[in-house]
Amino acid sequence: MATTVSSAGGLLAMLNESHPQLKLHALSNLNAFVDYFWPEISSSVALIESLYEDEEFAQRQLAALVASKVFYHLGEHNDSLSYALGAGPLFDVNEESDYVHTVLAKALDKYASHKTKAAESNDEAVKVDPRLEAIVERMLEKCIVDRKYQQAIGMAIECRRLDKVAEAIVRSDNVDATLAYCSNVSHNFVSRRVYRSEVLRLLVEVYEGTPSPNYLSMCQWLMFLDKPENVASILEKLLRSENKDDALLAFQIAFDLVENEHQAFLLNVRDRLSSPEVQPSEPAEPNTAQTGDATAAEDVQMAEENQPLIETRVDPQEAIYAERLGKIKGILSGETSIKLTLQFLYSHNKSDLLILKTIKQSVEMRNSVCHSATIYANAIMHAGTTVDTFLRENLDWLSRATNWAKFSATAGLGVIHCGHLQQGRSLMAPYLPQGAAGGGGSPYSEGGALYALGLIHANHGEGIKQFLRESLRSTNVEVIQHGACLGLGLAALGTADEDIYDDIKTVLYTDSAVAGEAAGIGMGLLMVGTASEKAGEMLAYAHETQHEKIIRGLALGIALTVYGREEEADTLIEQMTRDQDPILRYGGMYALAMAYRGTANNKAIRQLLHFAVSDVSDDVRRTAVLALGFVMYSEPEQMPRIVSLLSESYNPHVRYGAALAVGISCAGTGLSEAISLLEPLTSDVVDFVRQGALIAMAMVMVQISEASDSRVGAFRRQLEKIILDKHEDTMSKMGAILASGILDAGGRNVTIKLLSKSKHDKITAVVGLAVFSQFWYWYPLIYFVSLAFSPTALIGLNYDLKVPKFDFVSQAKPSLFEYPKPTTVATTSSAVKLPTAVLSTSVRAKARASKKEAEKANAEKASGASTSAATNSEKGKSTSKDGESMQVDTPAEKKNEPEPSFEILTNPARVVPTQEKYIKFLEESRYLPIKSSSSGFVLLKDLRPDEPEVLALTDTPSSTTSSTGGSAGQQNSTSAVAADEEPQPPQAFEYTS
Repeated sequence: MATTVSSAGGLLAMLNESHPQLKLHALSNLNAFVDYFWPEISSSVALIESLYEDEEFAQRQLAALVASKVFYHLGEHNDSLSYALGAGPLFDVNEESDYVHTVLAKALDKYASHKTKAAESNDEAVKVDPRLEAIVERMLEKCIVDRKYQQAIGMAIECRRLDKVAEAIVRSDNVDATLAYCSNVSHNFVSRRVYRSEVLRLLVEVYEGTPSPNYLSMCQWLMFLDKPENVASILEKLLRSENKDDALLAFQIAFDLVENEHQAFLLNVRDRLSSPEVQPSEPAEPNTAQTGDATAAEDVQMAEENQPLIETRVDPQEAIYAERLGKIKGILSGETSIKLTLQFLYSHNKSDLLILKTIKQSVEMRNSVCHSATIYANAIMHAGTTVDTFLRENLDWLSRATNWAKFSATAGLGVIHCGHLQQGRSLMAPYLPQGAAGGGGSPYSEGGALYALGLIHANHGEGIKQFLRESLRSTNVEVIQHGACLGLGLAALGTADEDIYDDIKTVLYTDSAVAGEAAGIGMGLLMVGTASEKAGEMLAYAHETQHEKIIRGLALGIALTVYGREEEADTLIEQMTRDQDPILRYGGMYALAMAYRGTANNKAIRQLLHFAVSDVSDDVRRTAVLALGFVMYSEPEQMPRIVSLLSESYNPHVRYGAALAVGISCAGTGLSEAISLLEPLTSDVVDFVRQGALIAMAMVMVQISEASDSRVGAFRRQLEKIILDKHEDTMSKMGAILASGILDAGGRNVTIKLLSKSKHDKITAVVGLAVFSQFWYWYPLIYFVSLAFSPTALIGLNYDLKVPKFDFVSQAKPSLFEYPKPTTVATTSSAVKLPTAVLSTSVRAKARASKKEAEKANAEKASGASTSAATNSEKGKSTSKDGESMQVDTPAEKKNEPEPSFEILTNPARVVPTQEKYIKFLEESRYLPIKSSSSGFVLLKDLRPDEPEVLALTDTPSSTTSSTGGSAGQQNSTSAVAADEEPQPPQAFEYTS
């Protein structure tokens, strides 16, 4: 238009004209100026709507577009979308304006909610407006054409258009990266488990169609979809390949699957791998545990007799497959990774026995709670290291434990020797039930020994299940039954073995409070994640029995059965959370935690927060807050914000729950916000809140060095102060002792991890922490925390699954990730010496300084060199005379040297989670990882196979308890010396020529 328009009045008047051309002219101009004159046009919007509704009017779509824009400006987005759909092709999805973006967002939301409703109600008849579908299609197509593949995938997943997801992946430039993005989106943003499975099924199909599939990711998805046969066929294909790298990839896949700790699935995969077609390879897989010498000799004899026949049938390819199959079966059964982990924890053990000695001396013998806590702390501190020096050095002190304390002390050996599958039973033999003939042992130590066997074989119980079953059947002593039920649950974790279930159920139905509690938990452990009808049986019995302990055990057991089932568990959760019995409502909180573990599901969070502030029972409220930790552990950064208000609640139970929730979700992260939230709680007025906060703080700070957060050192000193304080409450003292154990867990070589590297949940770890949090009622369950321990190691393996020595680099200052300094006996024996040593040094240092200044002032420049030499020799004399001065001088000298900005590590090495991003393989290195990884088990490609290899980790922990202790004690002393700055200087002496 030539002139500037100042009002839309004339154009609106034209709409009343009878001639269609005038109406068209008016609408075209109104469409152009609607952003400026919409308040004026809105008074005549009814007229524009009537034009749209007039089917004889040729420009209906233009009228709809103008009406849509007016409603957009009026904030009526639903009406705006409705008319935009009526505008048909005139609504341009490519237009870059706020109006178009808003309407498209509304269209997407409406379309997605329609599709979701249709899917959830299984009603295909729920029709979506074809015009709406057309707009969404145009939008998705635009994204794909503009190469915005991630945007297209995000929208297509939200709109449940898997056909478009597949199209975007296939048409993208980098299929691998797009698939990884899609997998990430489905895990983090798809809230319904069934739909997530559909997305993953699609990804597997797309991957199968690519020329070089990423088998590592594919097998992880197949595990989530519970398809052991597909994983087995992929592994077999790789193992039969002539390329050695394919076999390495198969081993790497197996190790990655083992990290998710899904015992039943792994055994399924192992059993589906087909046997080689060659007979001689069968005996190559040793199984000496059951066969014995006689059968082994018979096998050899048969092989010798059939020698000529065999030689004609040997196929070299099958022989190679047989050898690889033996290796991968060892990995899938968990034996290989457990053996290597055991060797690593043993050889790198840096636990500080002086801390335990200090705790032991400060604990009054009359205080059985702190006595037991010290035993728990020792077991946690040495978890998996096989070092039981402290126990053997303090046998008299230990023998004062009675009843359940004796049960716990014996069970602690299970944590220390965790993973010692070969010698587990012989280690525990002195304490195990001796049957009718032997007898005479304390039922408490016998029950504890059976529980210990479960901890040693946790999630790998094939070899011990039968023995535990027999022990359970052959006794009616409730303490022994208690230990056997816990042991069986741990050993057969998640296998859903019907026979074992029946054995434990028999114990439950005896209605003994002590045995029944463990039976309830044992049934839950056995049935983890099966969501079977067994949960209904357990709930029915919980309503029948009068024993609170049994109801509590069953409540937790039922929660474990719905592990990871998300919306499938809603009916059972609803049933439990509405129950009149607070103990079953408490179980309902755990059921919510387990069903929605690590999903950060909004519905679950809302429910838990509702119970946290509204339930009449303190137990339920405490557990509701604690359960948030399990729901949120995949997004630890969000956790402190969610519970910040609850941590200031007037109710101490809610504060305790908030502390442990932060501990669980932020475990091992060293998250600054988490530490800030827990700090005030460690000095709370209520003793049990202090206890929870100290334990949670240790969980957050595990494997975090003082250099990366100074509060770690302050926390260690706070723990020591609480432990040494005679007037401190028992509850918080117990918390401090346990926190000391958790801080230095596994010889300072493990962290608490609930997610594997592939971001899947580690079943055993999550279940372990859930049962551990039950220690509020039953202290022996503290040991379940050891199931969540994950070694902080990079262990590189060659084709033979041996550990070759080679160097790699950590591109960060060594002090950021170093072990804590060993404590010294300064507080006791050398308390008198220290002040004098410091004084003498400072005096000598001052004298030297003044002497230097005098010399500098008087001497000539030429004689400068000789002066400095004289000063040096003077310094040498003083250090040889006085040991203390050397200890003080050395650090001062070191401070002048700048700290290196990198560190060379040797395989296998301790690599803590925060250090992983700094790990790099050297360019000239002989070994390269088969996949980019900086922690855990990494399979290595040997670039120079002709050169001889140097192997590490050849020392295995000794098999017997006594020798283990001895060698461990020796090794402990050497590691302590190595960790010190320098050895002590020799005694002063006079030299005479």
